Amino acid sequence: MKPVIDHADFSFHALSPELIFDSLLSIGIRIDSGLTALNSYENRVYQFHDEDRIRYVAKFYRPCRWSNEQIIEEHQFTKQLVDAEIPAVAPLTINNTTLHEHEGYRFSLFPSVGGRQYEVDNLEQMESVAMLLGRIHQLGAKKPFLHRPTIGLEQYLYQPQEIILSCHFIPQKVQSDLKTILAQLIKTVEHYWHNDWQPIRLHADCHAGNILWRDGATFVDFDDARNGPAIQDLWMLLYGNQQEQRLQLDMLIEMYQEFFDFDSQQLRLIEPLRAMRMIHHLAWVIARWQDPAFPIAFPWITDEDFWRQQLSEFKQQIEAIKAPSIKLMSIM
Repeated sequence: MKPVIDHADFSFHALSPELIFDSLLSIGIRIDSGLTALNSYENRVYQFHDEDRIRYVAKFYRPCRWSNEQIIEEHQFTKQLVDAEIPAVAPLTINNTTLHEHEGYRFSLFPSVGGRQYEVDNLEQMESVAMLLGRIHQLGAKKPFLHRPTIGLEQYLYQPQEIILSCHFIPQKVQSDLKTILAQLIKTVEHYWHNDWQPIRLHADCHAGNILWRDGATFVDFDDARNGPAIQDLWMLLYGNQQEQRLQLDMLIEMYQEFFDFDSQQLRLIEPLRAMRMIHHLAWVIARWQDPAFPIAFPWITDEDFWRQQLSEFKQQIEAIKAPSIKLMSIM
């Protein structure tokens, strides 16, 4: 495998349909249909049929984001899940590898898996997902990722804070308040953040959009997989008010614990993790702004009204972190 081009200006601008065709042909796959772009901002993902009418998904990785070792480590994790008969989508092995390169772009090929989106308010589906997450974490706890990062304050707070505060398109009228309130939110997270949890391999972006349902749940898109606390893969499945979330948590944890013990002390991490996701997401959009897909997808991020609403949400999140953490009904 040739070295990946590794400089800041290298992006997706040269990833033409012709280059995609040539990339897949280099591993023996001949496209016999059009390319259907799937919903992905971080990478470029396309669905197509080959000449045998087999449907595939090709994923072209964003340059300079993950190292080869980190990508392969994700692939190994999903392959272990599949081998354990846990429904996840793993890349195909072609020419003895799952990671390929052509003209500086790294890519992988996946089977195309159909299904509808997981329904967050469907209790039957929630039970199934909870049991599968227990199985995923049971396997994920056997050893940590060696090359992928662990969820922590540096990557989710401090680095994003620098990106946000150096952004040139945040309206001047809100810059002073943003600096102050963002600092208050980060200080609050610091105070309530604890590292007394077992780091395990996680999906780490386990929201409804990454779960397909067809006679059962299938987990997709492990691109953000990393080490972290188990609660990270559970809290994004919750919805509604605190009472509703408490009932959902009770059911989730009951089914989850059939396969993996849950540390109830991690419940206090939910609101700090929510704040970290809020800050990290904002910084991610700002950092990717030169990608033409981002101004189209997130045009509101330059509006003063958006930032004033964001300040209000930051203030609310500070109070949410300070409030007593959600409790399981079974341990009240």
